Amino acid sequence: MDYIQEHINTDFLIIGGGVAGLRAALELARNGEVLVVTKDAPTESSSEYAQGGVAVALSDEDEISIHFDDTIKAGDGLCLRKAVGTLVEEGPTRIRELILWGAEFDKEGLKLAFTQEAAHSKRRILHAQGDSTGREIIRVLIDRVRSTHTVSKIDFAFTRDLIIQNGRCIGALVCQHAQRKILVITARAVLLATGGAGQLFERTTNPAVATGDGMAMAFRAGATLVDMEFIQFHPTALYRTGAPQFLLSEAMRGEGGMLKNICHERFMDRYHPARELAPRDVVTRAIHSEMAATGASNVFLDMTHLNADYLIRRFPRIYRTCKDLGIDITAEPIPVSPAAHYIMGGVKTDLWGATNVPGLFAAGETACTGVHGANRLASNSLLEGLVYGERAGLAAARYARKHFNRNTALPRILFPGKKLDRVSSRALSELLDIRASLKKLMWEKVGIVRNKKELTAALRQLREWGRRMKDHAPDRSLFELKNMITASMLVTRSALLREGSVGAHFRSDFPSKGKNWRKRTVLKR
Repeated sequence: MDYIQEHINTDFLIIGGGVAGLRAALELARNGEVLVVTKDAPTESSSEYAQGGVAVALSDEDEISIHFDDTIKAGDGLCLRKAVGTLVEEGPTRIRELILWGAEFDKEGLKLAFTQEAAHSKRRILHAQGDSTGREIIRVLIDRVRSTHTVSKIDFAFTRDLIIQNGRCIGALVCQHAQRKILVITARAVLLATGGAGQLFERTTNPAVATGDGMAMAFRAGATLVDMEFIQFHPTALYRTGAPQFLLSEAMRGEGGMLKNICHERFMDRYHPARELAPRDVVTRAIHSEMAATGASNVFLDMTHLNADYLIRRFPRIYRTCKDLGIDITAEPIPVSPAAHYIMGGVKTDLWGATNVPGLFAAGETACTGVHGANRLASNSLLEGLVYGERAGLAAARYARKHFNRNTALPRILFPGKKLDRVSSRALSELLDIRASLKKLMWEKVGIVRNKKELTAALRQLREWGRRMKDHAPDRSLFELKNMITASMLVTRSALLREGSVGAHFRSDFPSKGKNWRKRTVLKR
């Protein structure tokens, strides 16, 4: 299959267009030409679907030190304190900046409106249009990027691999399948902001693009990955056969929503004194236990005791979505069950987004600064994207100034051959079947509750699938599958290595934390 090969030189290449990538682009735009590559539509990212809000210590009753303490506590002892300090200290500036750029957060009178979510000791969650906070932040950042003449974008382009030369990252190989093009993009610095890996699991709140691409590419390029065993399963995703796995915001419990089992018994008081506002990992395992004990496939989130008009006004997007699916959240309990939501681990970076591979930076959910520890505090992710996106942009610019001058020519990279291996329709069908099987395998054996026997079996199967993959398949879905297999193996290997239960990682064969529980799980190629 013939593909046209095209060479593009830019100062900075950003792979991914969520909050972290866009915020970095704005910073880098002051220092040269920036190219942002996304594999789907410009707004298709986990950031766009973030409902609950963004956590920030801006209310009169809150303090940065309290936000710090809550984050540390939620991370179950594994947060890096300097990373948390950076997040909570710089967060207010990043939010004020957004407001200056036109972000319209909800207000009570003339003041910003804050709500409370699980594991927060103060009402510090800013929200927009009730439950569309991520969408509002993305809107503002995209508008800002579009008005910046030094930033250009290529959408619907799949980044196949990073280009490493003499130990440095100098670009990426990008496929535009619709145009039958191979783009060989060289840059002075490369930033990964490809989001998470929720699509590794059968049930997830993540969009279809969240297939662990950045983590897999970085690993193949020689980057170090850490804490990949820590997968946060959101307690409350809509459960209805044939319906999308729609996230039901943490804020619903923050506003008074109650969890009840299939027998309509409120149960969280048996698991944690904070009941529905316990940390996410606690609530998720409690729901898992109730489902196992009752033989049910779901529990219920009950909002019916709250004022109907207020619910419709506070959660308009959730109300409309549920109503379209035949559920009136003001009049009946909502069937829910856990779903993969966020990965705390990722590509290891310093506090400025730098990886161990010179020229390669990472930010957002793709990266791991250690800010979330073993379990992310609700609504800290959007703040992380803003804070560490800006920092990664600053650091990438510094790196480029140090190692390149304006007259330095980037090397011309030749992709070996213009032909990609053709895959038969039968082989393609078989490989795509693996995707569904992989998601089921990860959900059942590497999910909420884990043990050595099932983790070992999962890793064996993943390795077998990996051996069946071709390197040069022309279909995007197959590139994604290759990355999904790689990312799944990294998660599973990490889960096997951590023989103890910490935060979101629970081993039924090692229910206590264990002797070396503070040691981070490090994976290198």
